[in-house]
Amino acid sequence: MNKEVREPLAEVELDGCIITLLGTAHVSRSSAEKVEQLLASGRYNAVAVELCPSRHHAIVNPDNLEKMDIFRVIREGKVPMVTASLALGAYQQRLAEQFGIKPGAEMRAAIESADSAGLPVLLIDREIGVTLKRIYRSVRWWRRLYLLSGLFAGLVTREKVSEEQVERLKEGDMLETIFAEFSEQAHDLYEPLIDERDRYMAARIRMELDEQSYDTLLVVIGAGHLQGIQRYLREDHTPPADVIEELDQMPAPSRWPKVIPWLVVLLVLSGFAVGFSRSTDLGWRLVMDWVLINGGLSSLGAVLATAHPLTVVGAFIAAPLTSLNPMVGAGMVTAAIESWVRRPRVGDFSRLREDTAHFRGWRKNSVARILLVFILSTLGSGVGTYLAGFRILERLAG
Repeated sequence: MNKEVREPLAEVELDGCIITLLGTAHVSRSSAEKVEQLLASGRYNAVAVELCPSRHHAIVNPDNLEKMDIFRVIREGKVPMVTASLALGAYQQRLAEQFGIKPGAEMRAAIESADSAGLPVLLIDREIGVTLKRIYRSVRWWRRLYLLSGLFAGLVTREKVSEEQVERLKEGDMLETIFAEFSEQAHDLYEPLIDERDRYMAARIRMELDEQSYDTLLVVIGAGHLQGIQRYLREDHTPPADVIEELDQMPAPSRWPKVIPWLVVLLVLSGFAVGFSRSTDLGWRLVMDWVLINGGLSSLGAVLATAHPLTVVGAFIAAPLTSLNPMVGAGMVTAAIESWVRRPRVGDFSRLREDTAHFRGWRKNSVARILLVFILSTLGSGVGTYLAGFRILERLAG
C-alpha cells in the first residue's frame, strides 16, 4: 500500500460538493488498492459505487444463491435472466482467477473501507436486469443470437488473458468488454449498455446530493463510464427523478414476437388439415415429420445439456405438443423433469457461482444443468418448429 497507484481520476464540482470520479478495472488489483488509498485519506463524506441493489446484495451476501428456489425460477420464467447473470459473473470470475483477486475487488474495497470509516455507500447503477432487457429489446430479433453468443463465449473459451489486457479493461466497461464487437458496431446496443447508464448514474449522484449535503464524494466506477458521467454531471440539467424514471422503463415490446408463434401454430394445424383432406397417409406423414423434427431437436438440446435419459424422452414427447401451445414451452417441461429425477442438493446451490465459472461446471452442477436443459431444449424445440413447418409446406407443395 506504500506504492502510489495511478488510476484515471476526474473531479467535478456540483452544488458545493467536490465529486471525485475514480475509473477502475473490475478485475484489477491496482484499482482495489487505489480505492483503499483514497478512502484511507479521510477526505470523503461518502462513497458511491457502480452497483445496483441486486449486484450489491450478491457482493455482501455471497451465499445468497444457496437460497434460490429453482422451481420458482422455472415457474416465473426467470431462467434466461438467471442464466445470463451467471454467465456474466462467470466471465468476470475467470478473469479474476488468473490473477488471484476476487471479481469486483475494487467495489468490495470501497464497501468495506466505507463501512470501516462509517461512511454511507451509495448504489448508483441501474438494475442489471433492466439493462439486459433494454439491451435485448434494442436490437433486431435476428441479432439477438449474436448477442447471446457473445454473452456465453466467455464460458467456452480457454484462451488466457494477459495482465496488460486486463488493465486495458480500464478503457471500457465489463459488460461492454463481453459484448465488445457489438458495442463498437451498433449504436442501438451502445446506448443502453453504456450511454444510458452514464446518464443514469449521473442522475443518481445528483439525486443523492439533492437529498444529502456532502462536501466531498468519491465515485468508484468502471473507467469506461468516467467521461460520460463527467459530461452528464456538467451538462444534464433535467430533474434527476425524471431521468431515472425514463431510463428504468421497459421499451414497449413488439407485437410480432407474440403473434408469430400463433401464426405458426395456425399454419401447422392448417397444414395437417389440408394433408388429411388429401389423404390419410399424407396427413400422418405430416404429423410424423412434426413429431420427429420438433421432438428430435428438443431432445438433442437435452442431450447436449447432459440431461437424464427420462428428461430426453420427455423433451421428445413434450416439444411437439408444447409447440402447438405458445403459452407453455418445452423447456418448462424438461426442466421440471430434470429437477424431479435429479433433485439439486444444498451443495449444488452453494457451489453454483464457482461451478458456472467454467463450462464443464454447468454440466456437473445439478442446478446449472437444469438451467442449461431449459435453454437448450427450448432452443431445439424453437428451431424444430420452423424446420418442421417448412417440411410440411414442402410436402404439401410436392
